[in-house]
Amino acid sequence: MAVSLPNGVLLALATAYGTPVTMSALSNANPATATLTDSSTFANGDYVEVTSGWSRLNNRVARVTGWSASPETLQLEGINTTDTEDYPVGSGTGSLREITTFTQISQILELTSSGGEQQFVTYSFLEQDFESQLPTQQSPMSMTMVIADDPTLAGYIALKAAAEARDLVALRATLPDGSKILYNGYVSFNETPTMTKNQIMGVTATFSLQGRPVRYAT
Repeated sequence: MAVSLPNGVLLALATAYGTPVTMSALSNANPATATLTDSSTFANGDYVEVTSGWSRLNNRVARVTGWSASPETLQLEGINTTDTEDYPVGSGTGSLREITTFTQISQILELTSSGGEQQFVTYSFLEQDFESQLPTQQSPMSMTMVIADDPTLAGYIALKAAAEARDLVALRATLPDGSKILYNGYVSFNETPTMTKNQIMGVTATFSLQGRPVRYAT
């Protein structure tokens, strides 16, 4: 059992990517192992965005481990694809795109998350005088951050650019204990700062997740 404080958390937005590299095979394993069609510059510890025929893996961000040169293979750390119902054999191939640059988002005043609640379908038969529920899916997840208004900050500029581009981008959270959480989603950015007397002016960015995050202990 443990508790922790968010003090010291660092958030960084992906601001540059490499060229996508095609996977000729992606195994049902823990961790999943990718065989690459073309040579790449991947190395252990790199972060990659995954495009895959497996919807549960598609658009997630993972870390490279177990890289091997001949043939070029690598493992997607923390990605378990052993369940062949969720990950049908032979249909998970796609591509990997290396995240080459992260830009820190500094001066964060507040960070909150929402969504992810379990949703249900409610039903009742004619002969019943009560309703029952079955779980369906989780609601969309998003993170909202308020940052102190300074349009010269690299993080401010990166958020604004990501919002204008409307492209999927990765977000990395580094916790005080060194653990990391990787997200992938769309950025929206409100450049109009709050203006409350005796309070710091802040602007708001929202990060709408497009898949489950991946977490690493170190």
